[in-house]
Order: sequence, then structure tokens, then C-alpha cells
Amino acid sequence: MNVPDDLRYTSDHEWVRQEGGGLRIGITDYAQDALGDVVFVQLPEPGTRFDVGQSFSEVESTKSVSDIYAPVVGRIVEVNGELVDAPQLLNQDPYGEGWLCVIEPDDGDAFGSLLDAAGYRALIED
Repeated sequence: MNVPDDLRYTSDHEWVRQEGGGLRIGITDYAQDALGDVVFVQLPEPGTRFDVGQSFSEVESTKSVSDIYAPVVGRIVEVNGELVDAPQLLNQDPYGEGWLCVIEPDDGDAFGSLLDAAGYRALIED
């Protein structure tokens, strides 16, 4: 499984990339592989606030429907509209073109509280 070292992760298999004051979020390679072929993505509304662990998106695949959970407290400032017409980007490029949204976190230190790559690798190898 591809687990980039420059990202942070959640135990719910979301990845987080710090970009300026925002956090870009997607699902991990492990998650997209477990889901199978993604056929639909429900994106959150920009401006909506979420708490840690609150469902903000849904991903439907040929196998199941899965909730995606907010890794930090904050407000959605951008969504990846490309996923509406091309949900398969989650499978093809989960760490690039397949990102879901950008959250502006309430806590500037929230990124550091997430799992690092080594911690996430240990989680998925168990």
C-alpha cells in the first residue's frame, strides 16, 4: 500500500495534507482498495462546519457505501467538484486528483495530532 511520508492520517483511513492554513483531505490508498470501484461521491457543502469524527461525505462503490469522517474541527472551504463526474479519481489517484475537500481547521495544531505515516502503516498492517 502507498503511504506517503509527508501526509498525516486518521484511523478511519483519511489522509490530510497541510497547505498553508488549510488541510486537504482524501481517502487513503488502503481505503480505496478496500472499497473497490468508486461510482459516486457525495461532497460536503462549502462553508459547513464539522467536528472531529463527524461524517462529512459519503463514498459509494460497487461493494458498499462508506462515510468519510472529519479528521479535525473546522469549516469546509473547498471541494473537489471533479469527483461529481469522475468519482473513479478516488481509485486512480487517491493522493492527487482524488482529494475530497479542504478544511480550515479551528486549531492550527490539529495537523500534528494526527497519525504520521509510520503510525498509519502500523495500523493497517495489524
